[in-house]
Amino acid sequence: MSVVIRLQRTGKRSQPQYRIVVAEKRSAVGSQAKEVLGTFNPCLKENEQIKLDTERLNHWVKVGAVPSKTMASLIKKASK
Repeated sequence: MSVVIRLQRTGKRSQPQYRIVVAEKRSAVGSQAKEVLGTFNPCLKENEQIKLDTERLNHWVKVGAVPSKTMASLIKKASK
């Protein structure tokens, strides 16, 4: 099975927060993830929105995990 790096929504209805997780591609949206790599909170200031464990992210990418389109853009934003 392929592994993907994606966002998992948490938080209240009007205050979204997301976990950055590694999960199987075919697993359900709310299912348990293999590993949590960080968080994304769009309600905060731009430089405080993304908290990401880049060491673990690089490990999963080397193993073959593919980031979703949204995660790819967030990774670019976090690396600046």
